[in-house]
Amino acid sequence: MSEHEEVHQDSIKSQYYFRALICFAATGTLASQLKIDSLDLLSVAVMFICLIYIYAAYKISQWAGIDRLNKTTQWLGCIDAGLVGVVLTLSNFSLLPSILFVTMVQFNGLLNGGTQKWIRDNFALLAGIALCALIRAPQWVLSTQLEISLASLIGISTYFCASALYTYSQVNTLRKENDILDREKNTFKMRAYKLSRYLSPPVWSAINEGKDTSQQTERKRLTIFFSDIKDFSQLSEELEAETLTEILNTYLKEMSKIVDQYGGTIDKFMGDGIMVIFGDSDSKGIKHDSIRCVSMAIAMRKRMKVLQQQWQNQGIKRRMQIRMGINTGYCTVGTFGTSHHLDYTVLGTHVNLASRLESAASPNEILLTHETWSLCRDTIMCRDKGEISVKGFSHPIKVYSVVGLRKEMGKNQSYFEHSLDGFSMHLDMDKVRNYDRDRAIAVLEKAASALKEKV
Repeated sequence: MSEHEEVHQDSIKSQYYFRALICFAATGTLASQLKIDSLDLLSVAVMFICLIYIYAAYKISQWAGIDRLNKTTQWLGCIDAGLVGVVLTLSNFSLLPSILFVTMVQFNGLLNGGTQKWIRDNFALLAGIALCALIRAPQWVLSTQLEISLASLIGISTYFCASALYTYSQVNTLRKENDILDREKNTFKMRAYKLSRYLSPPVWSAINEGKDTSQQTERKRLTIFFSDIKDFSQLSEELEAETLTEILNTYLKEMSKIVDQYGGTIDKFMGDGIMVIFGDSDSKGIKHDSIRCVSMAIAMRKRMKVLQQQWQNQGIKRRMQIRMGINTGYCTVGTFGTSHHLDYTVLGTHVNLASRLESAASPNEILLTHETWSLCRDTIMCRDKGEISVKGFSHPIKVYSVVGLRKEMGKNQSYFEHSLDGFSMHLDMDKVRNYDRDRAIAVLEKAASALKEKV
């Protein structure tokens, strides 16, 4: 038997027990006023109907099924109240039974159905009184016969006690189930948190919102970042597996913290390689995305120097250095795969180019394409490295090497680059030869003097 069927049977049984108490109380009230010498056939008939009704109502509830149980229960509740009205009329509205039965109708209506059931039950109560009054007019004596009052009191008191006990049992059961649900909820939260670390933010957000992301893709202008550790495969041959695992996990953990700090989305880990995208979620514009991405790469390079010192203190002789490549352009982002396995990632020529730049970069170098450089050059200082040939691309690629954040250069700044309408300057002091220095200064002074004299 399923859980729904068990609940259905429990509901039918509880209604059967309470309806039996009501009918027995009504039957007892009518039986208390019967006299052997002058038997009231109408009262006997109503008593017989009440007893038959107990079994008939039970069978009707079973026949109704789960889908129609609520509606059937409402109709049976109205019949219950109508029978109470008939019994009150036949008992000539004896004072105590009338108070008890009317109170029971109010209690049952409000407890089991709220305002609407209370209104329906009271209407049925009045309808039962009116129907019985048409057949036999009550004497309206408000009798206080002890026998009638005692039978009603015993029946109704039993009903209220049983209702209180049943309500307490239900509340206690609900409390236990609520405790179980709270524990399951906490377990689900913990499992969801662990699962979220394996999924990208867009996928996790779609799952929480109940969206179907399967086979959905779109074109977005993104900034793509790739990095890896130079000669990591050789390092894996030199170190024990446990030591290598500890080093790799430390490296990925520290780099992930920096990615989160700058608002990037980790697309995947590929051994020692990391792929990060900017602009897929929480984008504030492609210019802002590119600046965040390059700033993240600079922070990673700085952090790597700290890690190198830590590993050297641990006896790791080989100096581990990272290479990074960044590109900006339109990519296809979404879920790819089959119905059994899906992967949320980014595809396209610009993704491949960022990966090629990472491979072409020197140790501790960050290479940018012209598209990324043009977006972040006001904030990031770069050196023009000219054009390089990249595998998979027929034309040379213009690249720039990141020096650092302009605001952090200070007096040690060795690279100057600025562009205005009618003005463009590109000065790399590290490339200016000593014998060309005086000539460069003279050119700058001459240009500055002419600019000052311009009206």
